[in-house]
Amino acid sequence: MKVHYLRMVRRAFRALRHKKLRHRPWWQKISKPLFHRSLWVPCRDTVAAGLAIGLFFSMVPFIPQSIFAAVLAMRVRGNIPFAIAACFISNPITNGPFWLAQIWLGQWFINFLSLPIPHFVAKVSIDLPGVGVASLSNFIVGFITLGTLMALAAYPIVHLFSAVLPKHLPVRQKSVRSAGPALKS
Repeated sequence: MKVHYLRMVRRAFRALRHKKLRHRPWWQKISKPLFHRSLWVPCRDTVAAGLAIGLFFSMVPFIPQSIFAAVLAMRVRGNIPFAIAACFISNPITNGPFWLAQIWLGQWFINFLSLPIPHFVAKVSIDLPGVGVASLSNFIVGFITLGTLMALAAYPIVHLFSAVLPKHLPVRQKSVRSAGPALKS
């Protein structure tokens, strides 16, 4: 498993450091913090953050989900490969069940919490056979709620995996700083 991960990281580094991109100033500003080693080495805390970010963005119906997940993982010091990989749980095969769950969960949340919905958003709706009326407000509340629930579930799953298999996902040791000269009283 570790060998496959390292191969994937090397391929990604090569692709991102392509000679056609290296000399562009806008790419240098983006890629300099992106290539920080701590963002690519798996440890329990960075993987949990990266997986949570990736799972949240997998529920968001944008096309470049993985780009947003990578940028946010870079900003919060999460593991970038896990953030990108988690975005791929939503694909053309799984989107249908996810969207139905988002519509149902959004409607339940709106009814349960009596959320006020803007009039222009509530007007946009479609009648789906077998599902009922699906409105844009149900979908928006649903994907935010489902994404948040999946992101929150990532932390205990990663910490449990790290506790069961500590060799595969170690806890990062905090660097010991020198305390400097001791103060004498």
